[in-house]
Amino acid sequence: GGALEELVQRAESLDRLTSGLKKVLEPGLASHLKGANLRPDGQLVLVAESPAWAARLRFEADKLMAAAQDGGAKVNSCKVIVAKD
Repeated sequence: GGALEELVQRAESLDRLTSGLKKVLEPGLASHLKGANLRPDGQLVLVAESPAWAARLRFEADKLMAAAQDGGAKVNSCKVIVAKD
C-alpha cells in the first residue's frame, strides 16, 4: 500500500498514456516514441529516441495533445525531449 502502490499506479497510467498516443501515430513514427509524461501543470512531455525523431514528433504535437485530451487528460502544452542512453 501507500507510496509503492501510488508509484505502481502512476507507472501504469503513464504506460497507458504512451500506448494511447502511439495508436494515433503512423507505426514508423510510433516506434520512436519512447515514453510520455503528463506534468501537474498540464504539460505533455514526449520522449523521443533521437533529435531527428523528436522533430518529427513535434509536427504531431497537436494530434497527440488532442488524443491525450480525448483520454481524459488535461493538457495545455506539449514538449518533446530526447532520451539519453
